[in-house]
Amino acid sequence: MGGSFEKLMGELDYPLYVLTAAAGDQRSGCLIGFATQTSIHPPRFLACVSRKNHTHPVAVRSEVLAVHVLRDEHRDLAELFGGETGDEVDKLAHVCWRPGPGGVPLLADVSAWFAGRVIGRFDLGDHEGFLLEPLEASAAPLPSELSFQEAKDIEPGHEP
Repeated sequence: MGGSFEKLMGELDYPLYVLTAAAGDQRSGCLIGFATQTSIHPPRFLACVSRKNHTHPVAVRSEVLAVHVLRDEHRDLAELFGGETGDEVDKLAHVCWRPGPGGVPLLADVSAWFAGRVIGRFDLGDHEGFLLEPLEASAAPLPSELSFQEAKDIEPGHEP
């Protein structure tokens, strides 16, 4: 059963995001694919972060997280935030960003994003889910989202 489920999940396509976090003087970010809107009224979004990811302990201590929607033109950001680990590389030193609500990094090259207050956390196995209440957003046309199938050849910066 497990092999068939993994094969099925590997064939699905879904958007990719860069999640950024700030806690105290620490900043971090990672590529995420496990994420979805969970409610319209009130607006809610669930962003899931691998417990092995360098960003996880920063996200756990963060009051606000930012979710950046990647387009096809952002493959370089997907490679940086998904193919490198914050244990070895300060990813934010390689991009332009500005502080958003709660000091969370907002990536300058991504025009579609939102920052959300963490209102709940959930144990989801090897990932932790962060339920976000949007605080601030930038909506921009998304002619072509960068998807999992388009970026699945990026080698993870940490062990899966």
